[in-house]
Amino acid sequence: MRIVVVSVPAQSQGVPEYVQVLAKGMAAMGHQVDILDAWTQDGGRLPAYDYIAVSVEAVSWFGGKLPEPLTKVLAVGDRLMGKKGAAFLKKTGPFTTKALSNLMRMMEKEGMMVNWSEVILSAPQAESLGKRIGA
Repeated sequence: MRIVVVSVPAQSQGVPEYVQVLAKGMAAMGHQVDILDAWTQDGGRLPAYDYIAVSVEAVSWFGGKLPEPLTKVLAVGDRLMGKKGAAFLKKTGPFTTKALSNLMRMMEKEGMMVNWSEVILSAPQAESLGKRIGA
């Protein structure tokens, strides 16, 4: 399966370690995995993938606000309609579940079917989550 992991950290800092490990876990299961950095790339290639995993960090500790590049990446018209996806959120504070709910709502607004959501606590946990995709 062709999978893309969309990395949306809170600030433009490159792809975080837990996203790289998440992708490594998916690749270990035999999937072809690419990482897309939302701060430097757009979502024009997303429709070419079978599965879209979005990994986000909340911008604020409170409130569940998500980074602005996420909107830019997901706004590729109706070409994401019916795509399956997963929503992953890095634990950042007490309102993590609100941010995860916001992420899922944004993905579903673009027509994606979110069939899995999870809060990432650490890099080792991210790898084990990656190994569960498509299993």
